[in-house]
Amino acid sequence: MLRKLTKQFIAVLVGNLVYFFALMPHLPLAGQHRPDRLDLGLLVDFWVCVAFYGVIEMLDRRLRRDKAPPADRKI
Repeated sequence: MLRKLTKQFIAVLVGNLVYFFALMPHLPLAGQHRPDRLDLGLLVDFWVCVAFYGVIEMLDRRLRRDKAPPADRKI
């Protein structure tokens, strides 16, 4: 459970940093989030965080799979 929470925290932190500092200045006004509203920018921010979570999850599964011992290994 702590592993999943850590991955989610990293995804939200990195996703928000990328959205607010790298993407938002280049988006049209409709795609920029305003703190006092629920708007399209909030949806874009959410999808950036979801995309980062997907990448983190994929990397974590690949790393855990590579570290696991082979199941069909004969001794």
